[in-house]
Amino acid sequence: MNRRDMLQDAKRRFIAEIESQDGGCKDLNDEMVVSSTLSSRESLGEPDRDDFPLLRGKEVLMQAVFRGFAGQAFTAASGSFQGSLGDVLELPLQSTFERAVFISTMNAVLRWLGLVEKTVHCKNDGPKECALRMGSWIKEQGAKRVGLVGMQPALLEALVNALGPERVMVSDLADAGTTRYGVRVLDGMESSHMFEDCQLMLITGSTLANCTIDGLMENVSRHEIRAVFYGTTIAGAAYLLDLERWCPCSI
Repeated sequence: MNRRDMLQDAKRRFIAEIESQDGGCKDLNDEMVVSSTLSSRESLGEPDRDDFPLLRGKEVLMQAVFRGFAGQAFTAASGSFQGSLGDVLELPLQSTFERAVFISTMNAVLRWLGLVEKTVHCKNDGPKECALRMGSWIKEQGAKRVGLVGMQPALLEALVNALGPERVMVSDLADAGTTRYGVRVLDGMESSHMFEDCQLMLITGSTLANCTIDGLMENVSRHEIRAVFYGTTIAGAAYLLDLERWCPCSI
């Protein structure tokens, strides 16, 4: 059976959503989109910790603006784009940059349509508040063991504080082999046993932009476990594909 391409599926549903609006797709396709990468200060403000991947240069935050509404996507590719919504919809989505432009634009348009919210990353004390809420929220979920896909140090620390390191697993390609908060970081490409051992997987929405989401969701389906996506990147796709999302402090 062919693997599901969730980004292309989201794109098809996004186009259908646009076409269903008054005036149809043609009028909206002519509207301009401006997309560019933000500085770390623009992205996060002044948080109380400096170990976020964005602050360490491991990723950037792409922001698209459509009719005054912003959408974002974390990515490894920096750059800027200016063109019509129609131009964005014609992008082949082959490169990391093209996917980031499309995803951030999709989030912005769906925000403008009033179909999604919380498409802009939290700033300043927001990440700290997010971690505090994670600690409380995860205790309510009843999972014996939780997996975190994508190294988000504040969330990992919150999970460990709430559950203990023996009940937490984490995978991240860049940090594989290191130990963080008492948890050994697994190679993201060789972490399938996480899906066997964990009842709940917390997955970064950035997996939509880096094309790893399809394989991850295959494992989720195979092992019949719960997947919850976190972050702003996944905002639009979560709505379109009916995915569970947790991002309480985004704007």
